Amino acid sequence: MKEGVKYTGIPSRQELSSCPGIVDTERFEKGPVAVIECVQEIPCNPCEDACPFRAIRVGSPITNLPTLDGEKCTGCGVCITQCPGLAIFKVHKNYTDTTALVEFPYEYFPSPEVGAEVDLGGRDGAFITKGKVVKVQRNKKSDGTTVVAVEVPKEYFMDVRTICRNK
Repeated sequence: MKEGVKYTGIPSRQELSSCPGIVDTERFEKGPVAVIECVQEIPCNPCEDACPFRAIRVGSPITNLPTLDGEKCTGCGVCITQCPGLAIFKVHKNYTDTTALVEFPYEYFPSPEVGAEVDLGGRDGAFITKGKVVKVQRNKKSDGTTVVAVEVPKEYFMDVRTICRNK
């Protein structure tokens, strides 16, 4: 079976392993950081312009994959809502001793409520684990994109990417 963005719309493990927008494991231990799962070389750079710390670099040509400098990234999350491909997340691996905090763009209605226990899914939307909604952020600068923060068991910090939607 063929996999990857070209065939399924979902980045494969292989594509993600060579993605320059994902920092090394040591950086995840230092605190919140952006995760840019952009694997398509398309003309796009709003993330680069959005980062107030210049931690994201696309450069020239504009089809370069975004590179994230983990030492410059403070985990502010400004870049999340600026990505038209919804490919940027924020991860705080060590939110507590046993949980991580994952923040992602969420463009569905209704928005989840803070405190709600929700089913969480991966890149393909399939259920992975349950988690708790910690924050729901909406602001005018985000062009209507909501950012949801969920507390998850720590082992799923690089897998949870959405809330499962019941049909």
